[in-house]
Amino acid sequence: MKVFRPRLVVMVSGNGSNLQAILDACEQGLLRAHVAGVVSSKEGVPAIARAIRSKVPVVVVAPVPNEARAAYDLRLQEVVKGFSPDIVVLAGFMRILSNNFLQEFPSQVVNLHPALPGELPGTHSIERAFAESRDNWRTHSGITVHLVPDEGVDTGPVLASEVVPIYAYDTLESFTERMHEREHFLLVETLNDLCRNFVVSQEIDSAS
Repeated sequence: MKVFRPRLVVMVSGNGSNLQAILDACEQGLLRAHVAGVVSSKEGVPAIARAIRSKVPVVVVAPVPNEARAAYDLRLQEVVKGFSPDIVVLAGFMRILSNNFLQEFPSQVVNLHPALPGELPGTHSIERAFAESRDNWRTHSGITVHLVPDEGVDTGPVLASEVVPIYAYDTLESFTERMHEREHFLLVETLNDLCRNFVVSQEIDSAS
């Protein structure tokens, strides 16, 4: 009997270590899903090489000069839709998506934010948290996996979060490494829960 596996489209802009965690978990059977495609906003980033090594189709949708955000997001939407995703994963995708894109994938877009819910929205969250710890008032940061229902920056409904301590002996490098380790774990764990629920709902629909 063929096993149903939800289709993931992973959107990236850079190194792709979270993409690699997803690919590895799928290959090892730890994540009951299939990465149907990878979409990058930039040419030549390491994430593309990671996808190619795993024989996953890659499409680069780079913005063109003077292109309106709405126009770019419509192009992006068409590419992602072409992979027929069940879940769209933003794994280091460094653009804020507009409703032109999001309305096509209601309750399907998942983002990873390297801070706790409501904290340090936007870019460079790890560096900002570490700088605040050196000012002797921040003792921890964390990770949030959340849905992206609208154009808010790192504000969607929380699926999972985890506190990551900042130790007095930490360097930025050691703290960053620990954050990435926990990012990989929490993202895969949360996607696994989503995929499990998706499979159950599909089985119920098929039986009814």
